[in-house]
Amino acid sequence: MENVRNSMKEMEGQFSSQLERRDRVLKESRDVISSCSRAIISVHTRKMKEAEKELSNAKALLSSLKKTSGGSASRYLVSPEAEFVEASAVIALAKDRDVPSMDSLDASPEAYLLGLLDTVGELKRLVLDSILQRKPTKAKKYFEVMEELYSLCSPLAVYDHVVNGTRRKIDVARMLVEDTRGLLAEEMGRESVSASMARLEKKLGARAAR
Repeated sequence: MENVRNSMKEMEGQFSSQLERRDRVLKESRDVISSCSRAIISVHTRKMKEAEKELSNAKALLSSLKKTSGGSASRYLVSPEAEFVEASAVIALAKDRDVPSMDSLDASPEAYLLGLLDTVGELKRLVLDSILQRKPTKAKKYFEVMEELYSLCSPLAVYDHVVNGTRRKIDVARMLVEDTRGLLAEEMGRESVSASMARLEKKLGARAAR
């Protein structure tokens, strides 16, 4: 049984190495995700320099992680990659730029799709922030991007068995778009009424002054 014993020792060494690599990937993935989360929070608090700094940090961590991970551990990179895609898209949109391409972010197809779908939720927050800031034009622009992202991603629901979670995220995106459409329509109606009242008050004031 000496052959079996030697094989077992070799197997144990390989398994131990895989486990160590997996644990390191998971730990460093959490660091990437945390940096991306802080970047998005900074966008919503209008601290763009901090957002870009956190995104740069996340990019460096992710790049290092990709170089040293491999084999079975590579599947754990989808989550941090998706977070990086989301943060990159949110920052680009907040700076009035196009959403970066998959190649420019060096993202896997799975991570790019999931990251874009998560971006829809952050766009709703940007729409609401714009409404609160009395910037209806900006709110409508963000909503249009929401609709387009959902429209582009929704046909890929058929690949749910390839990219786990796709169908669920698409369903969530659809609900977010519909909910935001209702909120935006209500706000636009309110703005229209306010503008009409202001014009009427101005006319009445002019008549009273005659």
